[in-house]
Amino acid sequence: MSSEFNVIKDRRPTRKIMVGNVAVGGDAPISVQSMTNTKTTDVEATVGQIKSLEEVGVDLVRVSVPTMDAAEAFKEIKQQVSVPLIADIHFDYRIALKVAEYGVDCLRINPGNIGNEERIRRVVETARDKNIPIRIGINAGSLEKDLQEKYGEPTPEALVESALRHVDYLDRLNFDNFKVSVKASNIDLAVASYRKLAQALPLVPLHLGITESGSLRSGTVKSAIGLGMLLAEGIGDTIRISLAADPVEEVKAGFEILKSLGLRKRGINFIACPTCSRQEFDVIGTVNALEDRLQDILTPLDVSIIGCVVNGPGEAIVADMGVAGGMRKSGFYEDGKRIDRLDNTDMIDQLEAKIRARVEIEKNRIAIKDLN
Repeated sequence: MSSEFNVIKDRRPTRKIMVGNVAVGGDAPISVQSMTNTKTTDVEATVGQIKSLEEVGVDLVRVSVPTMDAAEAFKEIKQQVSVPLIADIHFDYRIALKVAEYGVDCLRINPGNIGNEERIRRVVETARDKNIPIRIGINAGSLEKDLQEKYGEPTPEALVESALRHVDYLDRLNFDNFKVSVKASNIDLAVASYRKLAQALPLVPLHLGITESGSLRSGTVKSAIGLGMLLAEGIGDTIRISLAADPVEEVKAGFEILKSLGLRKRGINFIACPTCSRQEFDVIGTVNALEDRLQDILTPLDVSIIGCVVNGPGEAIVADMGVAGGMRKSGFYEDGKRIDRLDNTDMIDQLEAKIRARVEIEKNRIAIKDLN
């Protein structure tokens, strides 16, 4: 689509930090992350969940490490997965030191709640020596007591003041390998807080999220609205969609938000009509079946599935592949041209085969390009 229609503002310039082999900030793609909800001490369950997240393309995974036993389990988990792992730690600085020893890729801490200045210094110096970035994570539900009393309730000013307070610990230790978040479950509060934070901390990468956003449906809607507003303004370098659901759904939702804004391409983008009495085949059943069958595909591809000839040809022409419903057989388009007709009674199997064949062609094309 022509750039004259683009309503997305230029990305806010930030410095780039490395979380394992994944860049966050700068000109790096906006990364999508999730968090395990298994008991970390259950190594098998946690590894299994991380591998499920890897299968749907997650960039980063956060793991809660509340105890030393969990830290020992983290060591085993780290050895069995390839995606970069972030350790979520509160209160006990010794846990941060231990997971740093075990190869953690990022520490999620709030310096002020892990003890005195000496303990903070030890964690920061270890992070510096091992080139481990830190995320300062502020939540509206856990503001410091004095800020609660000062502001009376969570406000953008309160969240940003809390963030700056924690950033000050790192500044005094000349440590700039960090990112920051200011999350709230209320969309207005979260968006206003991130806007203020972006102004207060120029060049600092920001982790976006609407915390405790709710169930799969309501949480996805809230996150899409809140994060969509910020991302459209050029704010944000990595995102997590917090859902009371399978973490795999968080990753899917995250990529859908980025794809919808044109900020990231991964997997198949289905363009499908809501259907009406003009449809010549079961569009809804076809799309649902293909989404389920093709979850393993991460290659970007636009596929249009329209049930009639009113909008079908027009949508198919501008997609990589598309089908326009017709009586008994529907027109199949690729790269803007109709090249075949598909039997309406066998639509799903035919489309899956054609999509997978196209993906292999795209993979080979990319491989050849990389060799050259």
